Amino acid sequence: MRDGLWVFAYGSLMWRPDFPHVEVLAARLWGFHRALCILSNHYRGTPERPGLVLGLDRGGSCLGRAFWVAPDDVEEAQRRLIAREMIGGVYRPCHLPTRLNDGRMVSAWAFVADRGHDQYYRAADPAALVSLVRQGVGHAGTSRDYLAETVAHLTELGIADSALHRLLSKVDAGC
Repeated sequence: MRDGLWVFAYGSLMWRPDFPHVEVLAARLWGFHRALCILSNHYRGTPERPGLVLGLDRGGSCLGRAFWVAPDDVEEAQRRLIAREMIGGVYRPCHLPTRLNDGRMVSAWAFVADRGHDQYYRAADPAALVSLVRQGVGHAGTSRDYLAETVAHLTELGIADSALHRLLSKVDAGC
C-alpha cells in the first residue's frame, strides 16, 4: 500500500481543490450526506448576515471526488486544507471509509459538520434556507453563486442532488 492521503471532496473542493494532488476519482462516502448546513460568516457571508455553505451531515451517503495526495505533498495539502476549511472551526476533519469508483475502499480525509458548533444550521423551514442563501455575501462572493457553482459542477459530473437544484430554483425565482 502506498503512503499518502486521500481527500474526499463534496462541495467547492471538487472544482477548486487548491492543494497538491496527483489523481482524482469519483467516490462515495457512506454515513454522511451533502447539506447546506454551515452558516458562513467569512467566505460567503458575515457574522451579521451569514450565508450558507455545504457540510457533510450525518446520514445517507454522498457522491463526490477523492483526491490522491502523494506522500511528499501530504503535509502541504493538509496545511492548505486546514487553513481553508477550519477558519471558523465548524468542521471536524476525520478519516472515513470511502469507496472509489474503481472499487477500492480507502480511508479518506473529510471535513464533517460539527453539529455542536454555533455555525451548524439545520433549517426546519425551506424559506429560511432561501433567505440565508440570498443574503450571504462574503470574502469569496455570494452564497447564491456558491450554490449555483455547486449545482453546475454536480450536473457536469452527473451527480444528481435534486434538493440543491430545487433550492437554487427557489433562490433565483424570488420565492
